Amino acid sequence: MKTSFLSIVFVCFFITSMFSQTNLNEYKYVIVSKKYDFLKRADQYQLNSLSKFLFNKYGFEALMEGEPYPADLIKNRCLALKADVLKGSGMFKTKLTIQLTDCNDRLVYTSGMGESREKEFKKAYTAAIRQAFKSFEAMNYTFEPKESEEVVSNSTSISGNNEVTDEIKKLKQEIEVLKNDKKAEITEVKKPVVTITEKPTQKVEVVKAEKVVKEKLIEGTSNVLYAQEIDGGFQLVDSSPKVIYKIFKTGLSNVYLVEDQSAIIYKEGDNWVIESYGSKQELNVKF
Repeated sequence: MKTSFLSIVFVCFFITSMFSQTNLNEYKYVIVSKKYDFLKRADQYQLNSLSKFLFNKYGFEALMEGEPYPADLIKNRCLALKADVLKGSGMFKTKLTIQLTDCNDRLVYTSGMGESREKEFKKAYTAAIRQAFKSFEAMNYTFEPKESEEVVSNSTSISGNNEVTDEIKKLKQEIEVLKNDKKAEITEVKKPVVTITEKPTQKVEVVKAEKVVKEKLIEGTSNVLYAQEIDGGFQLVDSSPKVIYKIFKTGLSNVYLVEDQSAIIYKEGDNWVIESYGSKQELNVKF
């Protein structure tokens, strides 16, 4: 009968231990209190520093309350548990237990009782807390992110990238449509011009000369263009200063439409690029 009772107690303890471990594995950080309530000063007897050291020893990523927190913890405070140490009553023994609570102040885990018969406070507290931390030794704690958090994070990143890609595709399609419309307008204008007996060769040469100048400006990536803010966007000027492009904001960050051209200017990595249908060149732009 006694053996059966002990077996049941052991099984209950084992299940509780496994359940606690599974819960703890969902948390990445442990924030240690700067001052425990049963002490008069912050980190008295270096008990708080010892707690941080022991959490790190048993695999946790421990932080002292008030020190700078990592970026992911700032975004999601529920990645951390708060650690506190409670003192039990006892005439001849010092008794300490460790409690871990989540971001909603719900108790997640309570360690076993650490005890000491030392009379000197520092020795007694140090021995008792080390014994209490033995509860974490057999856990083999390893942080395991929740599957739902990983899926949400990845899907958000993917959907964000898809939105940017789709928007750039739409802009390129609009550029192609604008270019086709421009070609149609040019064809319509040229039809009556062909019958005029003036010197067409001179006009063609002027147009070609302008085109060569424009291409040199685009190809000359060493030529610095300076961005000056205007309504709805910027004008890009050279060192003359002469306005080379006027660009206007779109719904996307670092993507601009070029005035009077079927082109866009956008940032690709660390470089600025001007792209039109079938053409893509780098620009040296200083904002």
